[in-house]
Amino acid sequence: MTVAPARRAPQTFDVRAATLLVVANMIGTGVFTTLGLQAQGVHNGAALLLLWLLGGLVAACGALVYAELAAALPRSGGEYVYLRRSFSPAVGLIAGWISTTVGFAAPVALAAMAFGQYAATVVPVAPTPTAVVAVVVIAAVHAFDVRLGTGFQVLMTLLKIVAILLFCAAGLWLPAAPGALTPLPDANTPAAVFSPAFALSLVYVSYAYSGWNAATYVAAEVQSPQRLVPRALLLGTALVTLLYLLLNWVFLRSVPLDELAGTVEVGALSARWLFGEGGGRLISAMLALLLLSTISAMLLAGPRVFEAMAEDSPALGIFGARNRRGAPTRAVLLSLLLALVLILTGTFGAVLAFAGFTLMLSSLLTVLGALRLRHREPTLARPFRIPWYPWPPLVYLCLTAAALLVVAWSNPAPVLVGLGALGACWWWLERHTRRGARRGAGAGTDRRSTRPPRAGN
Repeated sequence: MTVAPARRAPQTFDVRAATLLVVANMIGTGVFTTLGLQAQGVHNGAALLLLWLLGGLVAACGALVYAELAAALPRSGGEYVYLRRSFSPAVGLIAGWISTTVGFAAPVALAAMAFGQYAATVVPVAPTPTAVVAVVVIAAVHAFDVRLGTGFQVLMTLLKIVAILLFCAAGLWLPAAPGALTPLPDANTPAAVFSPAFALSLVYVSYAYSGWNAATYVAAEVQSPQRLVPRALLLGTALVTLLYLLLNWVFLRSVPLDELAGTVEVGALSARWLFGEGGGRLISAMLALLLLSTISAMLLAGPRVFEAMAEDSPALGIFGARNRRGAPTRAVLLSLLLALVLILTGTFGAVLAFAGFTLMLSSLLTVLGALRLRHREPTLARPFRIPWYPWPPLVYLCLTAAALLVVAWSNPAPVLVGLGALGACWWWLERHTRRGARRGAGAGTDRRSTRPPRAGN
């Protein structure tokens, strides 16, 4: 079978579209569900808000490092491209498969299932068929026309931001609930900040902030990528940090502590306290809208990793082709297939058991790779350089490593299985790559030895 030559990706993303892609990838269900788990161990409003501010600062440190990498290596594909360059093709390939399965297909399935459940509370529909229809329709948009997909993504994310701002405005205008925590620091704040529960809660917050690197997956499709991708990463992370602080401020003041602590459905609980029983339906409709934007963002960014891998691997070449409207149709359809398998079989639960760990590990290696590139390739053109270097990468590495240790300690079985699988894949790929390189060198030597000698001058 002959694979059609890949079309050049059109640069359809301006700084607004790239920034909103970051926002859509970051804001999922995490911010609406994790505050209750944090309040179970941290009973201080100022300390809880500080958690979300720290999460934004850690994400900003990571975004600064990725901004340098994106400006120096303006290809789509994210960690696949960066780890391939800083470590080896095998490490890059493993990161690429992690991104496309754990990083995108599993979250698409989870968001679609959640969308079906929230939609069922607003209108009488079956959750699983609703989830399947949502994923298929959104994938069809992105597989058909790249400009249509980008426009749909921008519209859905703007609606998401407007819905969150309206909710926050109403929550701050209405009176606080009796027994709710205050966001102002008091004498108990330092003890809460230095407690073990505070450190564990930072892990939950880091999950909610994941997705700040989204613009790097479409870097080749951003106008002036060396200038605008870093700007989109930083603007998107700053905007989400502000929205997260506003949302958690509203949650803290609208729900009494004794009801907040240990509750997962914090958003729905807050809406009920603010707007009565109808508030649950309101927040369900808002979350359904929010999840459509998240599904769209994942189905937009994920196929670009397949496409980048196809550019470097003939075996995956079929996924590098684009249709005449600039859409990576085959890569989108593969992402759709993976997501549908996870939705219909429910197997994504096992994947998500170590999803957070492997994604954090991948980003940690990428930041380490940026430091490595600074030493290995000091002359590499870097239109954007990390300010206050080396502090942002060091802060990110320390806090991410601490979060990884907490995850590994609290749930070691899936972490060990995942690390074992990744290690086996790396060993096999490195061995296969070296063997292929030796064969190629040997073949080159044989060809040179059988070539007739050139005539002298």
